Amino acid sequence: MNEQALSVREAIRTRRSIKNFNGQPVDQENIEEILEDAVWAPNHGNRNPWRFIVAAGKQYSEFLDVLREYGVPKWNELSAEDLEKQMKKFTNAGAVAMVIVPEDARQKERLEDFAAASTCIQNIQLLAWDKGIGTCWKTPAFLDNPKFREDLGVQPGERIISMLQFGYYDEIPKARPRKPLEEIVTYYGSNSEEE
Repeated sequence: MNEQALSVREAIRTRRSIKNFNGQPVDQENIEEILEDAVWAPNHGNRNPWRFIVAAGKQYSEFLDVLREYGVPKWNELSAEDLEKQMKKFTNAGAVAMVIVPEDARQKERLEDFAAASTCIQNIQLLAWDKGIGTCWKTPAFLDNPKFREDLGVQPGERIISMLQFGYYDEIPKARPRKPLEEIVTYYGSNSEEE
């Protein structure tokens, strides 16, 4: 087992969404190790409301064939050069995991499951970052395309909430500012100063 390189705080504060991957493949074993730990995310009633479709190595190349059809509008009308430019946002990643949740008919459970799966995705991103693997959580419109869902084996009553890209990178993007606490925190109760 790898010894942790980053503290939790360091991982949270230094992690960046990577959009410019360098094309190096990510081993399926690395993704399996990450998922094995990530599923320890808090989830209501221990429902474990997630499943993953992973494409790495040769399977990632096969997955890219599917993305050509859905990820690039009118791909079959583009020149090879234009298609390559459009596909670059997908081809430079080294692997992908589709994160799927049940679409519970009960609103409370549906929201709880989405929240739990989102914490699992954050765990995935932090664990990958600790291994030197970048991620990017994408939600392109084609995730809800019935034919795309069918091609991936997504069942009725399930929803893809993330196309999570994995890959190596040569440059870490600069941190983008966050709102200061004064703007986002309200303290309940008396706020008067002590005399």
